[in-house]
Amino acid sequence: MTIFRQFTFDSAHFLPMVPEGHKCREIHGHTYKLTVFIEGPLDDKLGWVSDFAGIKQVINTTIDLVDHKLLNNVAGLENPTCELVAIWLWKKIKLDIPQLKRIELNETPTSGVIYEGD
Repeated sequence: MTIFRQFTFDSAHFLPMVPEGHKCREIHGHTYKLTVFIEGPLDDKLGWVSDFAGIKQVINTTIDLVDHKLLNNVAGLENPTCELVAIWLWKKIKLDIPQLKRIELNETPTSGVIYEGD
């Protein structure tokens, strides 16, 4: 069974590797939407795959590292494309939630990335 939980956070960034004149080379912000998918068996006794409250606690600890921050100043996010932010989030979350199956990160309502690990 796969369960999911959604989160939002606000961050600013700029993309230093894009060509001069590209609009994303300038500092700008996004309200990111993160959806975390966790896969595992249904616990017969508890009736769930994982406690949503526990998931929230773990994810919020990670989100606190990027929420209302300039992503370029966060170690490992010097070139914070949506794809690289997703990989960075995956690595942090996977340490505490080994059943992590997939994350979806939207930087706008119409664009984002799906990442399922290495």
